[in-house]
Amino acid sequence: MEEDKTFLNLRPVLVKLDCLKEHEDCDPNYLEELLGKIIKDGELKRPIIVDSRTMVILDGHHRYICIKKLGKRYIPAYLIDYSIPEIEVYSWNNNEVVTKEKVIEAGLSGRKMPPKSTRHMVRIGNELHHITYIEKEHPYPLSSIP
Repeated sequence: MEEDKTFLNLRPVLVKLDCLKEHEDCDPNYLEELLGKIIKDGELKRPIIVDSRTMVILDGHHRYICIKKLGKRYIPAYLIDYSIPEIEVYSWNNNEVVTKEKVIEAGLSGRKMPPKSTRHMVRIGNELHHITYIEKEHPYPLSSIP
């Protein structure tokens, strides 16, 4: 299987939290569980994924809130071009229609969707994977995040 070079060359960068926009709410129970794990581990294991044009978070809302709760000002992120056709969005609830336009509108307007409204996928060759497929584990010690 030949992987798309766009996704092979992703490198995380530190992004200022104030620049990021959320498109969906978080599950408070999972948020507390994840926060405890990040504190226990002393690191953020995976960067979040953000649309490079609008700075809307596509994947990693819970990680974003955890880092914010820890008093950090930055978060490691993979910046991607959300407009490319290889990135697709679906609803976890098959009865709802979610589009990239709705995701961006929710992020830019501040009118967030409910938790787990969107399921971002990436098409590599003929295979469709959850977007976490391109989120390489890249641990950042909390002490190294401003």
